[in-house]
Amino acid sequence: MDKSVFLEDLDAFAYREALASGEAIVLIPVGSLEQHGPHLPLGTDTILSSRFAEGVARRLDALVAQPIAYGYKSQQKSGGGNHLSGTTSLDGATLTGMARNLVKSFLNQGVRHVVFVNGHFENYQFLYEGIDLALEELGLKPGADQSVLLLSYWDFVSQDTLTKVYPDGFPGWDIEHGGVLETSLMLHLEPARVAMDRLVDGPAAVLPRFDRLPVVPERTPATGCLSSAAGSSAAKGELLYGQVVDDLAADLAEELLREPEDATAP
Repeated sequence: MDKSVFLEDLDAFAYREALASGEAIVLIPVGSLEQHGPHLPLGTDTILSSRFAEGVARRLDALVAQPIAYGYKSQQKSGGGNHLSGTTSLDGATLTGMARNLVKSFLNQGVRHVVFVNGHFENYQFLYEGIDLALEELGLKPGADQSVLLLSYWDFVSQDTLTKVYPDGFPGWDIEHGGVLETSLMLHLEPARVAMDRLVDGPAAVLPRFDRLPVVPERTPATGCLSSAAGSSAAKGELLYGQVVDDLAADLAEELLREPEDATAP
């Protein structure tokens, strides 16, 4: 059996040994508790960010912290909306504070690099703010030995992979909620949690180019999904997962594992 990469499985003394090298990398998955239609579980974003973090950690000999399992408020144009049952959210200040505290705690313990692996679109700027505040409080300046990286896993999906997953044309990231990408990944990684017999093949959401608050509920499709998941498959999920883990691990290795003299090279 492979050695666990999850911090929750380590005892404190094994963790100290990992920190003793001065090179420890800790990945923090960030997701949400958010409706993903009738066929996917509420924890989809957290499940996927955790599985991507695990795959990358095994490549880099890194560790995976417990996830942030709640996210910032779902927005109608990217997640169906915070008004939908099951979507249970944090406000921006809370998510910012969680990121700030985690960065300070891990870096103060001696972790060299912290990597947030985001799986919920709305989280990104609040994570960024929390990281920035923590680094300011720690007094870490540009060029410091310790660092924090922030990324969303879908930014590593290649155009070639998109063409294979969406042979009839990619509908766009703005309506990829509960659709083919997330459903295919879940069919590959957690098939027992997917209810394909409950999938509704309906038209994609047509939303205005502005946000209106309070939201107009009927603008969100009744399923809560912004595009259809018809055409999803475990094979597509395997392609997506493998390609993203490959590219993400390669980018992080180049950024974090290079020799010190290369880190300042132009």
